[in-house]
Amino acid sequence: MIDFDLPTPVKRQVQFIGMLGEQVMRPVARYYDEHEGERPWEYINLIWQTVRDQGGRNFSADTTPKLDKEGKPRPRIGYLMLAHMVEALSWGDAGLYLSTPGSGLGGAAVDATGTPAQKERFLKRFAEGEPKWSAMAMTEPHAGSDTAAIRTTARLSDDGSAWILNGEKIFVTSGAMAARDSQGFVVIWATLDAKAGRAAIKPFVVEAGTPGMTVAKLEHKHGIRASDTASIVLQDCRIPRDNLLGSEEIADVRAAGNKGFAGAMRTFDATRPLVAASALGITRAALDFTVQYLKERGVTIHYGLPLHQQSAVERDLMQMEAQHRAAWLLVLRAVTKMDAGEDNALEASMSKVKAGQVANFVAQKAVELLGPEGYSCTLLVEKWMRDARINDIYEGTGQINRLIVARRLLGYSSRELR
Repeated sequence: MIDFDLPTPVKRQVQFIGMLGEQVMRPVARYYDEHEGERPWEYINLIWQTVRDQGGRNFSADTTPKLDKEGKPRPRIGYLMLAHMVEALSWGDAGLYLSTPGSGLGGAAVDATGTPAQKERFLKRFAEGEPKWSAMAMTEPHAGSDTAAIRTTARLSDDGSAWILNGEKIFVTSGAMAARDSQGFVVIWATLDAKAGRAAIKPFVVEAGTPGMTVAKLEHKHGIRASDTASIVLQDCRIPRDNLLGSEEIADVRAAGNKGFAGAMRTFDATRPLVAASALGITRAALDFTVQYLKERGVTIHYGLPLHQQSAVERDLMQMEAQHRAAWLLVLRAVTKMDAGEDNALEASMSKVKAGQVANFVAQKAVELLGPEGYSCTLLVEKWMRDARINDIYEGTGQINRLIVARRLLGYSSRELR
């Protein structure tokens, strides 16, 4: 029998974050939506203690084996914990959640591609001190989903002691905070040889304040406005040679142990289910509010009635709830496989596609069902609709993730199915 009861540590964490979302995030959600670019320091300082309690790894799971009283290995629950935390924070407010300090997406890239010494060097800092951020920069003005077209270059200096980076990255989540704040860093994906394609794409850690790395622009966005999204320019940016994560060798992307472009894909396998969890936090916020709003106005949902006896509102709400539950089960499957150390690339993309689709469907339906009030700025529903939109775009668009799913199911390569 499948047991869906949450482990006690996860329950405690979700309960705490639920209170944080209700008492700290929701009351200021509209303010930071309307004051884009202003940092939510009250939230940041409060959540930082929780992040430090997790070792600073707010986007990375603790994979250290745990033993029970009899000395037997316990099942790992690191990614399961993260998925529930991300969902609960996004229920509070997705934009504020994305401004959470910690190792972030950059830390996930270090986890997936770095050596043990690099992980120690770059991630340990997030367990102490003041709030700090990391970011991952892959997208470029001419290369969105086509990562093979990356033009940002990395070359060795004449004396061989450093890498020199040149290029431009756009839509970098938390880019300004990671690039400017003390002890933060940005993982820049750059090519050692443009002619070699994906095989030459490597991740480089660029520390905050490094000369030659400039935050050129902060985006004014449709949604998730409490989070900064930056453009970063690299102009003769010099970093230590050992800031390249993993090997310098240009190897086939399918080669065992290749931590270049394949490492980027492993990063996404870890983070896409968490993006899906965030989408479903927004989904639950819209769904909970809509059900309560209609209940207060005398609308009762009659579960179990045949379809022809249901009202249009009842059919819509039931469909919203069913889609939400289906998407959440895909997320749980993806993170459970990740915790078990199994390949979850298919499940990660499935959960990302489904959750992005469901978040947009449910949030838009909520606005529709609430009528003029849903469309107005009186309620947060219209904000949730705007916040939901990004979940079908970043960390791989819905179209790209559908391609990944199709290739995995049909056994095609990227060359065979585009």
